[in-house]
Amino acid sequence: MESIRQKKVAELIKTNLSEVLQKMGLFTVEGALVTITHSTVTPDLLEAKIYLSIFNAKDKNAVLRVFDEKNKEIRHQLSHKIGKLVRRMPEIQFYIDDTLDEVFKLEALFQKIKDEDAKGN
Repeated sequence: MESIRQKKVAELIKTNLSEVLQKMGLFTVEGALVTITHSTVTPDLLEAKIYLSIFNAKDKNAVLRVFDEKNKEIRHQLSHKIGKLVRRMPEIQFYIDDTLDEVFKLEALFQKIKDEDAKGN
């Protein structure tokens, strides 16, 4: 269970990282729209996991690789924004958040069931 401090630091990182990504032009990568869905921080506040929602991408892993390549620069820009608010700047790891894809799959499945019921009645 996350502590209050972890939640505050995670929200601070998420908010400021969104601004950094806009400033760096990384909200669109290879034609894909990238948004930060949520972030988590380890109990020692030294590692942050950032979950990205990648929309309209042919290869989501290629977009994730771009973020991994620019990780050092992103972390540096983020440290300029929140460096005085945290003791140590956490290491950042990016992950794909595929919840939106799962929602679309479930909606399609429910629609298929609904169509089959309508044909049966």
